[in-house]
Amino acid sequence: MFKKSFAFLLVMMLLVSSLAGCGEKAPTEPEGKEEAAVLKWNIRSEPKTIDPQLNSAADGGYIINNTFEGLMRETKDGKLEGAMAESYEVSDDGLTYTFKLRDAKWSDGEPVKAQDFEYAWKRALNPNLVPEPSEYAFQMFYIKGAQDAYEGKGSLDDVAIEATDEKTLVVTLNAPTPYFLSLTTFYTYAPVRADMVEKDPEGWARNPETAVCNGPFKLTDYLMGDRIILEKNENYWKADSVKLDKIEALMIVEQSTALTAFEADEIDVIDEIPTQEIPRLQAEDDRFMIWPEVGTYYYIFNVTKAPTDNVKVRKALTLAIDRKAIVEKVTKGGQIPATGFTPPGLLDADGKEFQKVAGDYGIDPNAASVEEAKKLLAEAGYPNGEGFPELEVIYNTNENHKAVAEAIQAMWKENLGINVKLTNQEWAVFQDTRHHGNFSIARAGWLGDYADPMTMLDLWLSYSGNNDAQWDSKEYDELIEGSKLLTGQERFKNLYKAQDLMMEELIVMPIYYYTRPQMVSERVKNWEKTKMGHWFFGNTSIE
Repeated sequence: MFKKSFAFLLVMMLLVSSLAGCGEKAPTEPEGKEEAAVLKWNIRSEPKTIDPQLNSAADGGYIINNTFEGLMRETKDGKLEGAMAESYEVSDDGLTYTFKLRDAKWSDGEPVKAQDFEYAWKRALNPNLVPEPSEYAFQMFYIKGAQDAYEGKGSLDDVAIEATDEKTLVVTLNAPTPYFLSLTTFYTYAPVRADMVEKDPEGWARNPETAVCNGPFKLTDYLMGDRIILEKNENYWKADSVKLDKIEALMIVEQSTALTAFEADEIDVIDEIPTQEIPRLQAEDDRFMIWPEVGTYYYIFNVTKAPTDNVKVRKALTLAIDRKAIVEKVTKGGQIPATGFTPPGLLDADGKEFQKVAGDYGIDPNAASVEEAKKLLAEAGYPNGEGFPELEVIYNTNENHKAVAEAIQAMWKENLGINVKLTNQEWAVFQDTRHHGNFSIARAGWLGDYADPMTMLDLWLSYSGNNDAQWDSKEYDELIEGSKLLTGQERFKNLYKAQDLMMEELIVMPIYYYTRPQMVSERVKNWEKTKMGHWFFGNTSIE
């Protein structure tokens, strides 16, 4: 308090002295000149891509959410509002959505058309998409003909997405989908311009000359490994509400470096904090907050590689860790020990929390179940860890991920008598390694994209681009696909059974349910972040 008061007094003294005897502005300061409103925001790592149809990670999604705009947008209180859609109608059977687009322009002044949405959505479903198929295409399989097109069993022309004129987009679903409007807020559903993409299919999104966008900000520079520069899009349909002139999205991987820069007022927003600093910040800094997020932090087992192809090994490893110790002594950010895959905050048709109804699957949230873990490992052929091969755990370069991995490494050594090797990889490399199944155990985390348990559970469909466990279960596919044809609690019976199945197989090891320790400068006003973790600065100002 003394520091703040002294600093304020010093500023006032300097201000008074600078004004004393001055009846007008100094000649060196141009008349009417205002300082640019610049937000400096650490996105932590360089995105693998910022192409809406190719991105599947939070960092790329942060940029896309501020440069592109889909049909709908989720507000910070979880409500949906029209974005590019000025209005919409749903048929009586819940299958056909007719969206009417508002008058809007791309950042180069060209009109946003319904054809841009049709092109973008069908692009996501193209199995021959360059440089690789979309990992999020499965999120569009609710649309009639979409899955067949992606799997090569049908044509993209047969997918029920049609721009009937420049202002009208008509979409037909396979079955009523209560959260379809929420899906249209997501980056995979953002429009893109065919003429720009086709100039450079692999690099268009990083090139300011081709990265035309329709959101509040536009890309003006991309400095590899350093920062992404966004500036106000004067052609945005709500440009009058955009108060920031520029955003500098920094790529500082080291959390301690980012925190030092924040405390020196060189960065305005950070959302990863070194765990050892959290107690100090909680006690001393009003800018520190623990933000709720709907998501789960977990380890993925590659179920096709020995020894993690053995479900008893997977269960032994899962039961042998102390989740309470991890969240209280390692992460320290108010996280909740995880006993299942779907996190708190998602409700079933009866309004009950899915995570609580699902149960704990025999996982003790407060301690390791050492004896049971030892028994399972012995049954798998490794009594007291004898003969167990040295496993490798991979994680993306990050101080907190390293600390969690070291804690788990020690627990497995003490409780099971086994050794694991820890390997970190840079983010883009790590994503490819995990996606292609070149691992035994890998760190992962998943934040919900929309407020329904399906946002977690459809990851493990055999054809999901995010099924890094390499798990293939016909029964699971049938449960998830069947749920899409049901409504109400009948639908949720399928979803509960699906999670029961994946947790019985333990294709993942749940560790904790997310919270997000973060810091925002006091000068940043009206920033928005949804409970799904999506940052939006379209209404933000700097004081």
